[in-house]
Amino acid sequence: MSWGYTGSLRRNVYITTTLMLAIVLFAGLAKTTKQSMRIISLNCNGIRSAHKKGFYQWLSRQRADIVCLQETKAKIEQLDRKIRSPRGWHTYFMDAVKPGYSGVAVFSRREPDNITYGLGEDLFDNEGRYLQLDFGKLSVASLYLPSGSSGEVRQQVKFDFLDFYMPILKRHRKLSREYVLCGDWNIAHKQIDLRNWRSNQKNSGFLPEERSWMDKLFGEAGYVDGFRVVNEQPDQYTWWSNRGQSWANNVGWRLDYQIITPNLADKVTAASIYKNKRFSDHAPLTMDYAVEFDDFS
Repeated sequence: MSWGYTGSLRRNVYITTTLMLAIVLFAGLAKTTKQSMRIISLNCNGIRSAHKKGFYQWLSRQRADIVCLQETKAKIEQLDRKIRSPRGWHTYFMDAVKPGYSGVAVFSRREPDNITYGLGEDLFDNEGRYLQLDFGKLSVASLYLPSGSSGEVRQQVKFDFLDFYMPILKRHRKLSREYVLCGDWNIAHKQIDLRNWRSNQKNSGFLPEERSWMDKLFGEAGYVDGFRVVNEQPDQYTWWSNRGQSWANNVGWRLDYQIITPNLADKVTAASIYKNKRFSDHAPLTMDYAVEFDDFS
């Protein structure tokens, strides 16, 4: 009996010690495992329309930390609370002066330290094209570049925006900050970024001047196309015309980007374009970064 009691005691001590070691190891692993930051960008072509098509339900399952939206096409006071302030999100909007036009928004799980509405030029700010949230030394922006597809007047506005924005981008690179610039840039950079590149060389979105500007952005200005860090495959499009069978035949353009500062390039772990369901004529671009908010405190 004495031997049996001693053996039982030893087994209990062994089990208890093993459990304690496992708890300590698990706690250490949880403490040292780096969590990723997930950022989603979508030109929603009307936030109320995207909501009706199920975007918010899809978003609730994505474990995103930040969501950047473009073309919200609504004044904030026009939005129902469930669209304006979904549970669990801090939401910010930069509306256009013109009703039902343009507009950007950013949703964040963490409250930002600072918010920047616009770029400081009324012509563009009145169209609701830029909204930036700062988290320590990290800035995440939702950007909607003008489209020039309607004609020469708007194409000139687009060129004016590009001329105005490039010096700002260069100044930002001199700051001790990291940037994730999400949005619809309305430019396909290279031939790989649209299906019918030959027939679109004289069309807005693939003009030589626009592509040269993107070359400058990724060259002289020193930014990085985050998506192409992990995906260099063709046929990776984010926008399809509603005409004909563009969607069905994947005749698209890659107009939506997460453009990042170089220090974030090796932090990109995944990028995907969601196409199982359509919320807009654009598709959500989801990217994961091996960083946390606290890394930028």
